[in-house]
Amino acid sequence: MIPCKPSGRRLTLVFSFFIAFGMNVWAGDIAAGKTLFMGKCASCHAINKKLTGPALAGLESRHKWADHNELLKWINNPAGYMATDAYTQGLKAEYGSMMTGFADIKLKDVDDIVAYINDAAAAAAKPPVETPGGGGQATSKNALIFGIISLILAVIALILMQVNSNLKKMSDDAEGILRPEPVPFYRNKVYIAMLALLFFVVGGFYVTKGAIGLGRQKDYQPLQPIYYSHKVHAGLNQISCLYCHGSSWDSKHAAIPSVNVCMNCHKAIQTYEKGPKLYHEDGKEVDGTAEIAKLYQYAGFDPNNAAKWDPAKAKPVEWVKIHNLPDHVYFNHSQHVRAGKVQCQSCHGEITAMDEVKQVSELSMGWCVNCHRQTKVNFNYTDSTGNQFYSIYEKFHNDFKNGKMDSVTVADIGGLECQKCHY
Repeated sequence: MIPCKPSGRRLTLVFSFFIAFGMNVWAGDIAAGKTLFMGKCASCHAINKKLTGPALAGLESRHKWADHNELLKWINNPAGYMATDAYTQGLKAEYGSMMTGFADIKLKDVDDIVAYINDAAAAAAKPPVETPGGGGQATSKNALIFGIISLILAVIALILMQVNSNLKKMSDDAEGILRPEPVPFYRNKVYIAMLALLFFVVGGFYVTKGAIGLGRQKDYQPLQPIYYSHKVHAGLNQISCLYCHGSSWDSKHAAIPSVNVCMNCHKAIQTYEKGPKLYHEDGKEVDGTAEIAKLYQYAGFDPNNAAKWDPAKAKPVEWVKIHNLPDHVYFNHSQHVRAGKVQCQSCHGEITAMDEVKQVSELSMGWCVNCHRQTKVNFNYTDSTGNQFYSIYEKFHNDFKNGKMDSVTVADIGGLECQKCHY
């Protein structure tokens, strides 16, 4: 038998199959990459701007990072990799610190993280599309335009009513019809009723708007008794948030650390010399060493006689609370940080880039509900990266596995139920 040559169409189908198969094997999982990025990278890196480390958009075009195996070596063991690599040595010299190593990261994880970075960078490069009902400056601008148009139409209506009244008077005079004298504007019941209605509508709008915003403190940035820079501590020195706010892992509140926790480091670090210059929001320079001295006053610590320090005599610092929720709202940090694996930056903004902390998010009910509607649950029962707390929702896991659902949001697991957030 003479073997038949495959037709061009068949070759095309076979070639397409291998391309699709290859893309399926090598393409990263963007959703999984986002979870890994937020858990391991977001505290030091952003997509399009420098933080404690470089921006990660376009990282595959730098150095050897197009080879993910090379990138994996750097992530698993930064110190060992940097010992023989000039490029990463330059990164340490530029940013003043070395990247934290993650020995548990696998090649598939690197593929997923890079896929998410590329997707997020591409999305940021697209021009923003304004959607109907969207928020922000576009909504405010539209509301102003509609308000001006409504006011103009109201003025035109009043003018037309007055013109109609004058024309009717002229017509009646020409026909010899006697009519009573017109009622002055300020005594006309129709006009008075219209003005009263307008007053109540406009007044009610602003009263309601003010009531809705009552107690919200977005951009609230009080002056603290000691100038404490999160940028220096959590950013440059990469102190984990949980070192100071460890209770956020196990309890409802992310408590303020005691003076003794601060003194674990500042018994040895008694002056501020090597860090960047510090400034208040008004531009006034801060003396870091003097701020450390304020801490010593609260701790009752004498740096010249450190051996006799008694931690039991330390007094708490009167920090001014920034993030406040209404008394009827229930919020559990451990539920979000530990079970939901939500990063601190999701609610508190780029805390590692802040000197004086301010409230970034409005922390309103709508803001929380929108997050619950969009946040996807990472179902993974095979290792510790997944959210095993929600293993009771086996139905969603099976639906996700069988392709009936493409994702599971917090709303699907009861995140919109009133009693979840309200006592």
